Amino acid sequence: MPPAKLYMFLQAKANYLPMHNSKKDFIIPVFIPHAGCPHQCVFCNQNTVTGWGKSIPSHEDLSDIIESFLDFKGKNRNRVQIGFYGGNFLGLETGIIRRLLFTASKYVADGLVDSIRFSTRPDTINDNKLDLLENFPVETIELGVQSMNNSVLMLSKRGHTYFDTINAVYMLKKRNYEIGLQMMIGLPGDDESISLATAHSISALCPDFVRIYPTLVLAGSPLAVLYKQGKYKPLSIEQGVSISKKIYLAFKEHNIKVIRMGLQATDDLKEGTSVIAGPYHPAFGHLVYSEIFFDNIFHVLKSGHSDFKNIIIKVHPKSISMLRGLKNKNIQKIKELFSLKSVEVIPDISLLRDEVKTEFTDRV
Repeated sequence: MPPAKLYMFLQAKANYLPMHNSKKDFIIPVFIPHAGCPHQCVFCNQNTVTGWGKSIPSHEDLSDIIESFLDFKGKNRNRVQIGFYGGNFLGLETGIIRRLLFTASKYVADGLVDSIRFSTRPDTINDNKLDLLENFPVETIELGVQSMNNSVLMLSKRGHTYFDTINAVYMLKKRNYEIGLQMMIGLPGDDESISLATAHSISALCPDFVRIYPTLVLAGSPLAVLYKQGKYKPLSIEQGVSISKKIYLAFKEHNIKVIRMGLQATDDLKEGTSVIAGPYHPAFGHLVYSEIFFDNIFHVLKSGHSDFKNIIIKVHPKSISMLRGLKNKNIQKIKELFSLKSVEVIPDISLLRDEVKTEFTDRV
């Protein structure tokens, strides 16, 4: 099917996407670093990213992992899922795929877990692989898209094209899977305009959710060699946050949920021994949300109301720290820029997590 017709089909299917539950899913992560990958992308060192030294867990190891997490799942959750991450799941040998899914499925059958999810490459999605999944309770499939620009994909040694992503999403939607798409910013050959174009192309595919990852120069990766040779310049933390903010807002405009921005902090990443360069921060998403909140408040104050010196800002209780910014940076900047006497932050559970309301008052 030509790309234009595929886009029309995917947008039509978007009318039937499920509504997102406000409760959080509980995901039991099982990491299979590099397993099933046909080659190494320039940015990749999965052992560093996942903090996982092994490859494919045995039946016993997998059971131990799942059961250890089940002890901590807590209450008030939406779904409980077993997720296979870090490798190319559908690139594994068929026997291994069946073994992993069979073990995980037992916990679904016992009512301890709701379903299974995994991440894989777009070019591993085909009818034979999807037929293999039919007998297992797989609900969610994430695709490592990274970019919708063929030049960026080639320079990053991804081994697939943007059309592979379009076709993969088309096939997954035909079978009614929940779909997540992962994109990266700052890849070789990438820039802000290309990243935003990728975000708009991904939006046109109408996924259920997305992840945004800034490219980091990891020790042991091919990108580390290019960086040391002066052939690759990573984004700064300021650039990474700024671009991610614009991409987040682009996805929000299309009602697409962003479930993560930035890599999850493993021990190696926290210690700073694995990241050679690039926009790494253990609270990267926090920084992005803080900038969004700051911009919203700034534009309201900029539009007028100069007679008021005291303001009240309402925000969802779980977003208070993001609104304030690290070390109360946002509040301090707002007070200085507009010569305010007081800024009062009040929790309001009726607001969305990324929503803010600003009120003006003479009350100190």
